[in-house]
Amino acid sequence: MDAQTGNDLLNLFQSKLNQAMRFYLETCTRCGTCTEACHVYASLGQKKYIAYYRHEIVRRLYKKYFKGRMNPSTFLGEPKELTDLTMEELYEAAYSCTGCRRCMVFCPYGIDTQMLMSIAKLLLVGNKSEPEILSMLADLSIEKGKSLEMFKEGFLTAIKNLESQVVEKWKSEAGQTPIPVDQQGADMLYVALAGAHSIVPAAAVFNAAKENWTLSFFEAVNFGAFLGDPSRTKLILDRIIKEATRLRVKEVCICECGTAFRVMKQLSGKQPFQVTSITEVHARYLKEGRIKLDKNKFKDPITYHDPCQIARNAGVIDEPRYILRHLTHDFREMIDDVRYNWCCGGGGGLVALGEDNLDFRMKSAKVKVDQVKKTGARILATACENCHTQLSNLNDHYQMGMNVQFLSSMIAEALVA
Repeated sequence: MDAQTGNDLLNLFQSKLNQAMRFYLETCTRCGTCTEACHVYASLGQKKYIAYYRHEIVRRLYKKYFKGRMNPSTFLGEPKELTDLTMEELYEAAYSCTGCRRCMVFCPYGIDTQMLMSIAKLLLVGNKSEPEILSMLADLSIEKGKSLEMFKEGFLTAIKNLESQVVEKWKSEAGQTPIPVDQQGADMLYVALAGAHSIVPAAAVFNAAKENWTLSFFEAVNFGAFLGDPSRTKLILDRIIKEATRLRVKEVCICECGTAFRVMKQLSGKQPFQVTSITEVHARYLKEGRIKLDKNKFKDPITYHDPCQIARNAGVIDEPRYILRHLTHDFREMIDDVRYNWCCGGGGGLVALGEDNLDFRMKSAKVKVDQVKKTGARILATACENCHTQLSNLNDHYQMGMNVQFLSSMIAEALVA
């Protein structure tokens, strides 16, 4: 690594050193409480996947370049040079971590491994050694925000082609557009993912609830967040903020995408609209009597996987259970305390890497498979795209015989007049 690159990377490291980050870097006592917390370590048993081992790589760089030689903490662990080999170690640490924060729940000091891995990811971006596919997808999202007119016509045509599927699930009233787009003054802006599975069920439920809503032009997922690149994260986030502000909506509802919801909810700052997950909205409709579900629609026992970014990291825990009590007579919990639920193994951008890390994702989530099997359920519901993909892959790989479902799709299927 040349001197200029090294200096640039250290400047990026410096930019992350706020008070919280310094606390995380200086507090770990290597007590080992987090050892069993990571699903990867629990499944594979290799020490490099222990939470404190991951962030020790970052911590040793911090000691080398940002701590005085006589500081007592300098002697706890050998300082580390920033080299090409170090960048390879940072890559393995960062992209074997899903950012689920289960280790943070166990840590007596609340050290946030995801935050420390954000330093690793930013250094990888600065070194141009981040995953190419994530970088490309982030740039495509940003370009769409800059050149909306280029995409608009094709988007509107695709949405028009989905309207008949919405009507099949819920007969719209006369004059009502099954999928409204660009409606100024709508109460709610719904931000979906690319694909009918994220739009059709949601539209049916919104229409059944007589919601005054409109569909966003932009997809919800924030690939900048998966990359750990603050500038690209903000550019992707700002597209939706500007659209919501232009349309003067009161609420921005994020689809079943854990990272998209957490980023919009926690990183968008103070805005003239509230941010909700679609799961929260569906629970609200049920409580207000705006929709009704057929509790006998699904005959098989159901269990629910809490997406880490929605539940443990954003507090949406009670709402899916409220919904499931209206969906089935046989709901089976995976764990007594959701805060300690195992991650599915697909977050942090790992699912988006596709076949490149499929073998790792399957082997590193064995504890999740065991947890699901223990419930004896036949339907496995979740409320996150990445979780659904990962759980579907696990279902095939381990021949679990489960029916993996989106919670929102189940609600749309069970709607009654």
